[in-house]
Amino acid sequence: MLPSISDSKLKAAASEGMDAFFTLITDTLLEAIGGELNAATMQELNSEQITLLAYRMLRDEVMDGGFIQLIHNGLGPFIFLNPFAKAMRLWGEEIETEGTTILHDFSKLIYKGRKLFEQYGEELTRPCSDEEFMALFEQYPAFDDLDDAFIEAEEDITTLIAYYIDKHIGDFVEIS
Repeated sequence: MLPSISDSKLKAAASEGMDAFFTLITDTLLEAIGGELNAATMQELNSEQITLLAYRMLRDEVMDGGFIQLIHNGLGPFIFLNPFAKAMRLWGEEIETEGTTILHDFSKLIYKGRKLFEQYGEELTRPCSDEEFMALFEQYPAFDDLDDAFIEAEEDITTLIAYYIDKHIGDFVEIS
């Protein structure tokens, strides 16, 4: 399914910057599937759209509460046990200039996160109180470096993903 966006909306968002463009595309995809990415709505999307929404979910969770929050909220299997990291590497191979490896480095970050998820995922997904949840950040400091690395690179990662979307707009939306 390719949801439709008007050319004027795309141009307006692009003129506001890569974040606005990225948000317009991802909001349009989410709206087209009723606001929730799940097993049923995934069937309505192609792999490019699913990968893009996976990044949006990762970005939103990590920017709000780090990788521990992402895992605690049940997104660990979706991000770490699917070919998301590989897709980021492949997107990067296509669009990054020689010497620039931002998306490749991001894919390595996801692989590091997968190792931690496999090691600590069971403990991090147990139901807990808000107080117990906050204590997880002290109990699992291994995630601090991942959080910091992502937060430092997020703007560049999102910019490159927006550039990838722009180069492949027809894989994400239909322009009307």
